[in-house]
Amino acid sequence: MKKNELPELKIGDLTVRVPIIQGGMGICISLSGLASAVANEGGVGVIAGAMPGIKEPDFGKNFRQANIRALKREIRKTRKQSNGVLGVNIMVALTNYADMVETSISEGVDIIFSGAGMPLDLPGFLKPGSQTKLAPIVSSARAVKLISKKWLARYDYLPDAVVVEGPKAGGHIGFKTNQIEDPEFCLEKLVAEVLKVLKPFESEYNKKIPVIAAGGIYTGHDIHRFMNMGASGVQLGTRFVATNECDADDAFKQSYVHAKQEDMAIIKSPVGMPGRALRNSFINAADQGHKTPFKCPFHCLKTCVPQKSPYCIALALGNAYKGKLKQGFAFAGENAYRVKDIISVKQLMTSLVEEFNFANAAPPV
Repeated sequence: MKKNELPELKIGDLTVRVPIIQGGMGICISLSGLASAVANEGGVGVIAGAMPGIKEPDFGKNFRQANIRALKREIRKTRKQSNGVLGVNIMVALTNYADMVETSISEGVDIIFSGAGMPLDLPGFLKPGSQTKLAPIVSSARAVKLISKKWLARYDYLPDAVVVEGPKAGGHIGFKTNQIEDPEFCLEKLVAEVLKVLKPFESEYNKKIPVIAAGGIYTGHDIHRFMNMGASGVQLGTRFVATNECDADDAFKQSYVHAKQEDMAIIKSPVGMPGRALRNSFINAADQGHKTPFKCPFHCLKTCVPQKSPYCIALALGNAYKGKLKQGFAFAGENAYRVKDIISVKQLMTSLVEEFNFANAAPPV
């Protein structure tokens, strides 16, 4: 790595000028506004595929078509506003997963990031001539090994990149509650293990599979640390929420600005996974056993059992996106309390690169 130079991220024949990927944040936190701004600064802008159609007038009655229509619109808006690299994040747990993947590929997005489950069938959606790259999001070396073997056996295909997400990430996280603070599952260890597991695949098939570190990365110094470990890039979510271009309501962004460290909470999500969020009155009420009655016109997540859920996670996150935090809550990474100001994406990207360069120029300790 050269001094004072943040290296490009190569994903097959795709070149990302600044190796920073903006995390895909639903519901509607990262749409065309944020994705285009990040792509214009040389990173990978990412649209969240989790219910982008929640604003559509027929969303409740026509769940599938509303989401397809909205995702197409957001992809096309991003393409009009930027000629940079565009990704879509699509959770395997979505009941309309296939719709979102097929739409993204047909619209020619550069890369699909897919986690919240094992995307074992993802390459099967590619059509002849498709240029879309595929990057699973994993929380263990075991997962990436299994995915790689399955993709090779079924489709003769290896991941184009792998995102390794550690337990400090915001939103639903792929760890058991007792693993979240366990050093055995820290991101540094996970990245090293994934790099080791991928080496034989890279050697045998002569394919570079860049590893992207995610979960709790906050500064350019963090970026420098993980890239020195062998990561080819990083993914950040929390930092991009606190930007002018983020698609969420200002009240959502301000909840980060006003958060204290003690507000960071691990919640038990209705969909059966732990999640990291900003504690508020809604979460406190749920912890105390209060149930928010709801009707489920759409079964959006495969693991959700509406009859047993204390509240609808989709409605809660949708309300938060709209700034109605008394009827919902904000997912956030562990470092959200460090946010003090809302700045532009350009300012954020510039500061991250400058911090990286400063760390890179410093003499080794």
